[in-house]
Amino acid sequence: HITHSNDKHNNKQLHINTYREREKHSNNMKEMKLVWSPERAINSYIATVQAVSASQCQLSSESGVAELLSAMAAGWNAQLIVETWSRGGVIPTSIGLSIASRHTGGRHVCVVPDERSRSEYAKIMGGSGMSPEIMVGEPEEVMDGLVGIDFLVVDSRRKDFSRVLRLAKLSGKGAVLICKNANFISKMDSGYIWRSVVARGSRRLVRSVFLPVGKGLHMAHLSAAGGGENSVLAMKHKGNVIPKRWIKHVDQRSGDVHFIRK
Repeated sequence: HITHSNDKHNNKQLHINTYREREKHSNNMKEMKLVWSPERAINSYIATVQAVSASQCQLSSESGVAELLSAMAAGWNAQLIVETWSRGGVIPTSIGLSIASRHTGGRHVCVVPDERSRSEYAKIMGGSGMSPEIMVGEPEEVMDGLVGIDFLVVDSRRKDFSRVLRLAKLSGKGAVLICKNANFISKMDSGYIWRSVVARGSRRLVRSVFLPVGKGLHMAHLSAAGGGENSVLAMKHKGNVIPKRWIKHVDQRSGDVHFIRK
């Protein structure tokens, strides 16, 4: 009877240890990727509606965009939110992203091309009670210092927007990338843009979508670093890695010819 009792105790302890290991593994997996929080998203959405209304911003070109992106950034618990902005641009989205960073406890950084843009942005945001970090310079200079981006919003009207996307040093947990004012970007062009972002790394494109909100939003969700078993670099065919190939793409807007290696 004593031996039987000890066996039962040992088996029970084994089950407990196994359960704890599974819980630990599950928690580690959650820490390794973006996890959605509906409550945080709703709170940030409501706060943005109130803030944008109180600031009396011009909403004609970004109606609904600020609230949506604020909810997304907060819902994904983004710890490094980065956006691009230039002089003369509208501000509601910036307000929404700043509010999202407050809900996540993360950073909100705005990248501007020159000092005049920095001054105008700081003045408008300050008037709305916001004080995000502002970085001035070319994408090659600025993006190199921003490591671990998990939520990136670029203005498609800027000539360097695709360069900003390619140069972004994304978070190991994955990232959400967004092009706003993107009505002019065709489905083919957007596909090229997202492929060029993942072409040089081990990430994979989880999903991309176009939303007719404001002047158009092209969105993409990229996998965590490594990309899992379904990433392009991890895929194998008959024991060999799939060979890379070059893809030719003609930018319909500028006429430039690009070659990317897939």
